[in-house]
Amino acid sequence: RTNVMFLKTHKTASSTVLNLLFRFAERHELTVALPAQQLLHLGYPSSFLAHFVEDFQSIGQNYNIMGNHLRFNPSEVRKVMAADTFYFSILRNPVRLLESSYVYYKNVVPAFRASKDVNEYLASPLRYYWRADRQQNIYARNIMWFDFGYDNNAEDDGRYVQQVLREMEQNFQLMLIAEYFDESMVLLRHGLCWDLDDVVYFRLNSRSRESVQALSPESEERVKAWCSLDWELYLHFNQSFWRRVEEAIGLEQLHKEVDELRARQKELMETCLSEQEAVGKDHIKDKALLPFQSGAANILGYNLRQDLDNRTLRTCQRMVMPELQYMSQLYSAQHP
Repeated sequence: RTNVMFLKTHKTASSTVLNLLFRFAERHELTVALPAQQLLHLGYPSSFLAHFVEDFQSIGQNYNIMGNHLRFNPSEVRKVMAADTFYFSILRNPVRLLESSYVYYKNVVPAFRASKDVNEYLASPLRYYWRADRQQNIYARNIMWFDFGYDNNAEDDGRYVQQVLREMEQNFQLMLIAEYFDESMVLLRHGLCWDLDDVVYFRLNSRSRESVQALSPESEERVKAWCSLDWELYLHFNQSFWRRVEEAIGLEQLHKEVDELRARQKELMETCLSEQEAVGKDHIKDKALLPFQSGAANILGYNLRQDLDNRTLRTCQRMVMPELQYMSQLYSAQHP
């Protein structure tokens, strides 16, 4: 499959997924729906409109890959993507997600700025979370629900939640789970009929362990209540993920292919990387490969080996290239 729409959710390992989509697009000379005017997002946090895509007026419904941040609006997305497009997204446990958002968006989200740390915020979120700031506070509550185009401050009403989940199931063929990333890559590969190398990856936009704030057990439970829409979303699709595994390939085959993926990843790390692992921002030697930094998070990157031949260097560079730099490169190629 070459027509793919990925709803890039926030703080869910989605940058790693976007990288492999960009690599696939480049390798097969596909057209990527990039943000108009070289912006970073496709209109986010506004609801997506087709004209947010560069050259939409002239290219029309002939884009192959869409994956930059947008707030899902299916009727407008369908104006850009072909009828046979494969739609997928990725979800993360809201407990981990909220902590990650807190650290990453600490300086830009009013509800986070006003609190000392994530546990203080969760002890009494309504003390810091003002409805008047709702547009700036989207990362502070039910961010996944918002990314899918729904009201992140909606009442947690059973019938409403079930209706939304049904809509999501109709709109998306696959929901990946960040906690089972390798398993997700295997399932994605099967869904798209891609090769192993199409889904092999190095983790991108991850942060150093020192910047992780420890959540108290009470805080963990509070996230489930405060972000109850995201929690129900996650539980629902976590269950359907494993059903999908059973239907598509079975657990035994899944484990076999996960092992193959990890072996290939290890092989590429040995080929490409001088340290065999991600390094902190201060240790990245080639500043062209420095990822965007935000909040209190130390976003990690990679150093490539110096002895690579041109072809290998190109492959390795693509695998470690941060999102903004990759977008810029695709932009130059597609819209010279």
